[in-house]
Parts: sequence; C-alpha cells; structure tokens
Amino acid sequence: MTAILRRLDPPSLGQQLRATPAMTRPLMFEIIDRACRRVASFDQSERTTRLTRLIDAEAWTDAALALLELELPLWQVRRIAYDEGEWHCALSRERELPDWLGSAVEARHADLVLAVLSALVEVRELAADASRPSVPSVHPMLGAPYQPLACDSFR
Repeated sequence: MTAILRRLDPPSLGQQLRATPAMTRPLMFEIIDRACRRVASFDQSERTTRLTRLIDAEAWTDAALALLELELPLWQVRRIAYDEGEWHCALSRERELPDWLGSAVEARHADLVLAVLSALVEVRELAADASRPSVPSVHPMLGAPYQPLACDSFR
C-alpha cells in the first residue's frame, strides 16, 4: 500500500488509546503502523533493532520513549507527573522554557506508557493539521467575469 493511500487517522487512534486500560503487543504494533512514519524508513538500523528488542521484552515504557526518540527527534519530554491516579505527559520542542512561555502537547492516562504514546499521537495529529492549508485553495476561473476598462479622466 502506498503512503498516499495509507491514511493517518490520529483522532480514532487517540480515542482507542484513551479507552485502552493497558499496553499490549498488538496495540504497540498498531501505533507504529498507523502513526509512525519514520520507523519504516530506518529499515533495520541499530535504533529499530533496539526498539524491537524492547517490544519483545515487553519493556513498554522504554519502548515508548525509544519510539518517541525515533519518531519525533525535535521533541522532548518536558514533564511526566502522576496526579490523582493519572499520568500526565507533556512534550515540547523547547524543554528549557518555562511552562507559561513555551507551548507543549499534553496527554494523560492511567497507564504511563499510554500517556506517553497518547502525547506522541497528539503531536502527529497537530502535524497533520499544520500540513493542511488554513485557507482552502481556489482555482482561477478560466473566463474572467469582468472586462478591463481604461479610465483616464482624473478630476
């Protein structure tokens, strides 16, 4: 299947992650298949081999952080916190900026791994929205609906 025909559908993947109670091996591969474009381009490099070993060992937190490093090299974990039964994960491009100054993508879940992966999917969703133009494109009309007119009288 070509990349054009494969449709990245982060909203439904994000909903699936919110509804899932715990990480599973099939879910990890579904996330990689649906939201991770760079993993396939690395082929069998050292990074993807490490990610595969972490998935095989079911080291989900390390696998999620390795996947984050592979997929979003310009993004960093800004904050991971546990509050009232939920993990909160914030990703940002500028980790050193104060919270009030920088912008971060935040996600939360009862499971740490799913909170990190939900943030990754959220960043992918934002990137997909940013690649779309904010104004719809308009095709020029073939026949102009007006006629040029010369007005030389300037009173």
